[in-house]
Amino acid sequence: MTIFNSTAAPMSTSPPDTLPIRSDEQIVRLRQFVRERAVAQGLSLIDQTKFVTAASELARNTLIYGGGGDAHCYLVERNGRRGLKLEFVDNGPGIPDIARALSDGFTSGSGLGLGLGGAKRLCDEFEIRSAPGEGTHVSITKWKPF
Repeated sequence: MTIFNSTAAPMSTSPPDTLPIRSDEQIVRLRQFVRERAVAQGLSLIDQTKFVTAASELARNTLIYGGGGDAHCYLVERNGRRGLKLEFVDNGPGIPDIARALSDGFTSGSGLGLGLGGAKRLCDEFEIRSAPGEGTHVSITKWKPF
């Protein structure tokens, strides 16, 4: 199943940077990397914080529920706007009910149940693909306002 809220695919302006997500230390490095890229793209401090928070939550999900994976970071452009896109990919057990997993209060662990839905609200675009036994692919994008 796929859920997304984007209108048109962004154009990548660079080959992706790939960061492994296999430990808590790598999540910390990912957060720092995303903040640096968000600053370089000219995102406001509020948008930087939102995007880094979403990235951190998705990286933690990749590690805990997906058994680890990779994050791919792209500098993107669409209709003269610049942005930052992250894709989180794992080969874990997948999500059997994406709609339920996106609802507030749902947790498959001991968290607050704000992870996927919260990450979606913090980004301009969000896409998730997952199925039992097929892993999970989550894509988020944050655009610099005109």
